[in-house]
Amino acid sequence: MEIRTLVNERFLQACRRQQTDVTPVWFMRQAGRYDPDYRKIRERHSLLDICAEPELCAEVTMMPVRKLGVDAAILFSDIMVPVGAMGLEFTIRENVGPVIAQPIRTKQDIENLRPFTPSEALPHVLTSIRLLRAELDIPLIGFTGGPFTLASYMIEGGPSRDYLHTKTMMVSRPDLWQTLMDKLADMVIHYGRAQVEAGAAALQVFDSWVGSLSVDAFRKSVKPFMTRIFHELRKLDVPLIYFGVNTGELLGDFAETGASVIGVDWRVPLSRARARVGNQVALQGNFDPAMLFAPIDVIDKLAQDILDEGTATPGYVFNLGHGVKPSTDLGVLRHLVETVHAYTPTQTGQGAR
Repeated sequence: MEIRTLVNERFLQACRRQQTDVTPVWFMRQAGRYDPDYRKIRERHSLLDICAEPELCAEVTMMPVRKLGVDAAILFSDIMVPVGAMGLEFTIRENVGPVIAQPIRTKQDIENLRPFTPSEALPHVLTSIRLLRAELDIPLIGFTGGPFTLASYMIEGGPSRDYLHTKTMMVSRPDLWQTLMDKLADMVIHYGRAQVEAGAAALQVFDSWVGSLSVDAFRKSVKPFMTRIFHELRKLDVPLIYFGVNTGELLGDFAETGASVIGVDWRVPLSRARARVGNQVALQGNFDPAMLFAPIDVIDKLAQDILDEGTATPGYVFNLGHGVKPSTDLGVLRHLVETVHAYTPTQTGQGAR
C-alpha cells in the first residue's frame, strides 16, 4: 500500500524541539461524541466495533483532521484493546469505561494472560494504520496505555477512585506486581513497535491514572518498567509522548524515563513543568478542557497565555490537559485551532514569526 508524503510535519518538528512556522496543535480524544457525525456512527456501531473495522476506524480517525485542521491525527482505538487480545475479557460501559467481570487478583490470573503478538492478535489495528498512512498528509500518532493504568483496570475490574486492590498488590505482593508489569511492558513494546512499523509517526503512552501514586511509589513500582519501555521504543526513532493526569509531582521522573515529549495536564503551569523536566524534552498541553465552555474571548486569552509559556523554549505542542469532553462545541475546537495557528508568541522561541 502506497504511503502518502507528509506535507505538514510541524508536529514532528516540535516534538524534536526544532523550529516551526506556527505552533502545532492536536487534541486528545479529538475523534468523539462532540462531533454529530461521529454520534451518528455510534448509533450503529459500538466503540469496539469501530476499532475492529479498519475502513470505519480510518474514517473516524480522519474526521477531526478534515473538520478541525489539526496538525496530527491519532489512531481511533482504546487502550484496553490489546488487553482483550491477551485473553482478559472486558466491555466498555457508556459513561463508565472498561469493565472487567473477572479482575486479575492471583498468580494464576496473571499466568492465564496470553503472550501478545500484534500481527496475530490485532491485525485489523495495523491494517487501519496502513490505510491511514495512504490517506494522511499529516503525522499519525499511535498509542498504548501505560502499564500502571492498564494494571489498575485489570486489578480493580474497572475505573477506581482509590485503586485499593492495585496499591495493595503493589506493596503486599510485589512478586505478582513484577510479573504483571513485566507482561504489560512487553505488550506495550511489541504493540508500539508494530504500530510504527505499520506507519505511525509517533507514539503516545497514556498512563492516565499513574498520578494516583506518590513519587516514591512511582519510582519503585512503575518507573523501572517505563524506562525499559522507552529504552526499547527509542530504537524506532519516532517521538515518544508520556502523559498522565495529576502528575505534576512526577514530571521530573517522567522526563527521566526516556520519553521525548512530556504531556502536561492543566494543573501545572507550563513554565513550572519546564523547570521540572529540563530542556532536553518537548512539552505538550495543557489547556483545561472545561474552559472550552467559556466565552470565546476568555478561551483566546487562556490559549495565548499558554502559548506564551509553552513556546518560551523550543519544543512545544498545543493540546488539552486531558481529552475533549463529549458536549464540547465543534466550532469552538475549530476556532481554537485557528487561534493557535494565528498567534505570534511574545517570546522568540518556537513558532515566532
